[in-house]
Amino acid sequence: MTRTRPGSLVLLGAIGLVISALAELALAAMGQPIIIPPLTLALTLGVVGLLVIALAWPVRKTVRGGDAKVDPFYATRVLVFAKASAFTGALLFGAALGALVFLLSRSIVGLGSVWVVAASALGAIVLLIGGLIGEHFCRTNPPDEDDTDDAEPAAPAAH
Repeated sequence: MTRTRPGSLVLLGAIGLVISALAELALAAMGQPIIIPPLTLALTLGVVGLLVIALAWPVRKTVRGGDAKVDPFYATRVLVFAKASAFTGALLFGAALGALVFLLSRSIVGLGSVWVVAASALGAIVLLIGGLIGEHFCRTNPPDEDDTDDAEPAAPAAH
């Protein structure tokens, strides 16, 4: 599995920002209440970000120690969870920024709402960083090339 690229995270963040800002603007234009995430969302995102790191730590210890073999199923599950957390954190960070842009563009700013949305942005950053750290912890070194000395070199591809 390839590493998460910064470009994909930035793209997801931009998508979240645009969709969130436009959704808030549309809701306000229709006279509906805007979406303010609960404070528990920020707390949950932060806890999940720390949980990713905690789940990836045994894989890192096994890879760094070199004594025991890594359980490939566990490492793969944690790696997929970490990658999904990074993508989700980027998307939710963009959405929180979109909501912040909308709230701060109003003539009357509700500071309580701004602080709750800012806390959600902080929780999304913790989730994003936790996902990236967890993904880094699950990386193993490529197998040594010394094992393939007896193999014949591959024939070049015909054009």
